[in-house]
Amino acid sequence: MVKIFIADDHALIREGFKKLIEREIGMKVIGEAEDSFQVLEQLRGCTCDVLVLDLSMPGKNGLDLLKDLRELKPDLKVLILTMHPEDRYAIRCLKAGAAGYLTKGSAPKELITAIRRVMEGRKYISETLAERLAQELDINYTGMVHEKLSDREYEVFSRLAEGRSTSEIAKQLNITASTVNTYRMRIFEKMGLSSVAELVQYAIRNNLMD
Repeated sequence: MVKIFIADDHALIREGFKKLIEREIGMKVIGEAEDSFQVLEQLRGCTCDVLVLDLSMPGKNGLDLLKDLRELKPDLKVLILTMHPEDRYAIRCLKAGAAGYLTKGSAPKELITAIRRVMEGRKYISETLAERLAQELDINYTGMVHEKLSDREYEVFSRLAEGRSTSEIAKQLNITASTVNTYRMRIFEKMGLSSVAELVQYAIRNNLMD
């Protein structure tokens, strides 16, 4: 029996996933959580095989949570199921330890296929993402400018692109305003930008905003 834990901050989505999964022979949902703190707390006290994880939940951001889970449960298969397109977070999630990445716009049967694949010890990624990963192995591939950013820098970049203020970003990421400003300077330097307006234009041009 494959034991599955679902983490998503929307109760209706969790319920829909549960009904979908429990129609399958050999699969059972053994727990659920609505924020990152519940995920860590509940997984400490239970054994499961696959965690279906939304990236955007209250509490820790998804990338930080992935790193914590890798330390807490190194054998746990984490399958990212999110609204964010692949080109924004997929490669970062895989590098942080995720076993697969699919979007909520995927057909329902893809979730079941993904669970089965990661239980076989394989990664679940789309053909498009597979091509991007292969491209990264090409020594001549320089990548997009924003791909030079660290995970934390990218989190700040995304919030700046959304129009968030320094104080808002500091509160969301649980860091100081001066730290946010330091990240902003690093982002500008790495990306060759001189203002938030240029950053927003870059994000829009490269489909990095919701």
